[in-house]
Amino acid sequence: MIPTNGRHAHRRSPWPIALAAGIVAVALVAGIMIYAGTRNSSAGEQATIPPTQAAPSLSAPPATEDWPRWGVTHTQYSADQDTPEVREAAVGILAREPMLQNQHIMGWGAGNPEPSPGRYDFRDLDRRMKMMSDSRSIPVITLCCAPDWMKGGTAGRTDWSKNHTTAPRREHFDDYAKLAATVAKRYPTVKHFMVWNEFKGFWNQAANRWDAEAYTELYNKVYDALKKVNPEIKVGGPYVPIDHHDPRIGTSEVSGPWGVVDQRVLDAIEYWIKHKKGAEFVVVDGATMTKEQEQPLPDEFGATAKFSAITTWLRQKSGDLPVWWAEYYVEPENTGWSEEKVAAVQATAMMEFARSGVTTALYWNPQKKPAGECHGCVWVPGRGDEMPMAGLLSGFVKWFPTNAKLEQVTTSDPKVRVLAQPNQMVMVNTTDAELTATVDGKPFTFKAYEIKWSQRGPA
Repeated sequence: MIPTNGRHAHRRSPWPIALAAGIVAVALVAGIMIYAGTRNSSAGEQATIPPTQAAPSLSAPPATEDWPRWGVTHTQYSADQDTPEVREAAVGILAREPMLQNQHIMGWGAGNPEPSPGRYDFRDLDRRMKMMSDSRSIPVITLCCAPDWMKGGTAGRTDWSKNHTTAPRREHFDDYAKLAATVAKRYPTVKHFMVWNEFKGFWNQAANRWDAEAYTELYNKVYDALKKVNPEIKVGGPYVPIDHHDPRIGTSEVSGPWGVVDQRVLDAIEYWIKHKKGAEFVVVDGATMTKEQEQPLPDEFGATAKFSAITTWLRQKSGDLPVWWAEYYVEPENTGWSEEKVAAVQATAMMEFARSGVTTALYWNPQKKPAGECHGCVWVPGRGDEMPMAGLLSGFVKWFPTNAKLEQVTTSDPKVRVLAQPNQMVMVNTTDAELTATVDGKPFTFKAYEIKWSQRGPA
């Protein structure tokens, strides 16, 4: 399955790659031709396709007064692969406040669902979906990635080293739509589907831009196929990464002290908006780090304003479609941040999502194998103890669902960020030192990067 450390690798802007490709194009053509002639057709992992199995019995999602807004995406490792005791503990953490839980159909913990045309293997996906059901999730499925035979590979084999970088070929778009419909029929409790992931494989090398035309063609076929299964299914795209650059480099429609969004990304989104068959929500993802320095500007807390700026632009351009952030990242690689600082910056980002009217924000849960540290995880692998992100997610699910009425409250120190609704508020100390501040008329003392919750209104 797709190797992952629990989050996506930092994505560099494609334009340097395109420039280099132009320089070495002639040499590459010769190399590719030689490779094509000598390629071992049996390369990749051989599929062991099981006998046809009945779909798992999944509980209906819990009834909620409002859309929870917050949730997690399961990655390469999760509690379904841990001990029964850890699975039970993780299920309890996730079920405490029913939240959205997302799973990809191939990779990130799930094997190839259709190793050969018409021959299915849903063992991994069944196991993951069952855990999501047991933990009272509102389930979401991401339709990515695609079996090798849809991408020019060998039927019956899976080359995981290339799986996450290649899109299905146009002649197999109908096959992929058929697979999407098969998944929807197998898991009828799932009513929300995101189409593809980060435009993987949809880069137009010759034009040095995203291939929004090809993606939208695939999206429209999948949209039609899902609606035929159940008209109540909600579908969203384009799930493109919102990359941005140092604010001193160029201009675009969306910019701020945190940077300048790559205009090619915005152009791809606008193409999809104009040419899609339909959509119930618009999906993007992104990080606060610039592509040049991979550092957040003006700092890690101020950079979260990017999320509000992008959300506002998306709502304006899409005719106010609900906005989903399928992934969001706020920590550069190898920072050495404490778990408290990670949670504090995450909480600040979540405040931006809530204020800007985001409908859904999914935390990319970086679980690992049952051993060692698990930085930023929701629970400790191998033990099941909850980590700071667990309480943060549960609190936001409970107190700040989609239609929560937000209220302005005052704080005596701007270094304390606050989000409030009539009955509850959450505060974050954005410094590495203890401080005291008056918030909403009450005195509070905060430890470094501490998050505090406080009741408001009548007791």
